[in-house]
Amino acid sequence: MGMTVPSATESDQILSKKHAGYYAVELVKDGMVVGLGTGSTVFYAMEILAEKIKNGMKIVGIPTSYQAECRARAYGIPLATLHDYTELDIAIDGADQIDPKGNLIKGRGAAQTQERCVASACRLFVVVADASKMTSQLSAPVPIEVIASAATLAAKRLREMNGNPQVREGVKKDGPVITDNGNWIIDCTFAKITDPLALEIQINNIPGVLSCGIFAEFTGKSKIIIGNRESAEIMLH
Repeated sequence: MGMTVPSATESDQILSKKHAGYYAVELVKDGMVVGLGTGSTVFYAMEILAEKIKNGMKIVGIPTSYQAECRARAYGIPLATLHDYTELDIAIDGADQIDPKGNLIKGRGAAQTQERCVASACRLFVVVADASKMTSQLSAPVPIEVIASAATLAAKRLREMNGNPQVREGVKKDGPVITDNGNWIIDCTFAKITDPLALEIQINNIPGVLSCGIFAEFTGKSKIIIGNRESAEIMLH
């Protein structure tokens, strides 16, 4: 079976995501343990991984969410957990915003805590996105996973940091979004994020916070792949 080629009639954004996801799969080799991120761009990568598995490639996937797990199972990708593998060869994940140094904001899908664990465990962290995710400076709301009983305290601490925190409300569900880990998500907007790593550390040190969506500590092992309508290219490695 040959590699699937995106249709020319598809939208520019879909084509860009597919090209980025497909490019990332070329970095996956037989026998690797592969972190599987959450989101549409990574799912395009899973499509090609499924084809390669049908053609004999042996890999093991480590999903970062129930959504990623369900999609991987539907594609027939063998799965394990971080209990089984504490070191991964590669992880493929998306991002909501990327700055020129490779700092990220993630967590629109409320999976950033498990995504951070997988990113920490992998040797190579491959970020796939379309050009709309690029920005000169991080500015998107920062998703923050917090235990429910500490949400009010965390919001107070975030306001003291000049943030504007809002508990994320569910869609087709009354009340807060509940993460795969059973916690709440606070989306916090900051007027300016001049030092992503410092802000990440400060937020993650708030009592009750599991992790925030700023990913600034993995730039040393990151490869950023940006897709466009015709192909994909490495922005940073």
